[in-house]
Amino acid sequence: MKFFVDTANLEQIEKAQSLGILDGVTTNPSLMAKEGVKGKEQIFNHYLAICKLVDGPVSAEVFSNDYDGMIEEGETLHALCPEKITIKLPCTENGIKAVKYFASKGYATNCTLVFTLGQALLAAKAGATFVSPFIGRIDDIGGDGIDLIRSIVNMYRTYGFKTQVLAASIRHTNHIVRCLEVGADVATCPLNAIVGLLKHPLTESGLATFNKAAEQMK
Repeated sequence: MKFFVDTANLEQIEKAQSLGILDGVTTNPSLMAKEGVKGKEQIFNHYLAICKLVDGPVSAEVFSNDYDGMIEEGETLHALCPEKITIKLPCTENGIKAVKYFASKGYATNCTLVFTLGQALLAAKAGATFVSPFIGRIDDIGGDGIDLIRSIVNMYRTYGFKTQVLAASIRHTNHIVRCLEVGADVATCPLNAIVGLLKHPLTESGLATFNKAAEQMK
C-alpha cells in the first residue's frame, strides 16, 4: 500500500519524505487555507514547492464547480509540473465529465468526495487515476467507511478497473491498518497517523531494556 501525506504544510511533507516511505501528497482548499495560502499565484507557487519536495504524485484540487472552470484550472495545474500533478476533481456531474476529458489527454486525476459505490463506479468508468472515498466522514454519520473501501476494491478487481483506491479522510492509525487489510491501493493520512504505526509499548519497553544493558556493558 502506498502512503500519501494529507497536508499542505511543507515542514510535515519534508518530515514524511525524510522517513523514506512517502509516495505522494494530497491537498485540498481547506488544507491550503490552513497554511495561509491565498490567491492563485500563491497557490500555484505552493504546489511547485510541494512538487520539489516529493518524488510521487501531488493531488492539486480545482476550485471551480462548473465544467469550463474545472477544465481551465486543471490545464493550468497540470502545466505546473506535468510529471507530478494529479488534478483533483469532485465526484459531481461536471467533475466526472472533467475526469473523462483529462483522462482522454493522459492526465492523472483524483476523483474526490466519494461516499458511495455508485460514485466510485462512475469515476472509474470515466478513467480516474485515483478515487478518494472519505472514510472518516462516513464514520462520523454512523456509516462504515472501511466497508466502502472493501466494496470498491472488490468491484474494481471484479471488473478490471485500473483506478486506484485512495482511502482519504483517515483519522487515526487504526484506519490505516484496516485499509491495508481490505486492500486499499493508497492511504492518504495526517503525518501523526503514519508515525503512529511505529508506536507500541513493547517496542518502547524492549528498547529501554536493551539500552540499559548496553550501558552496563560499557
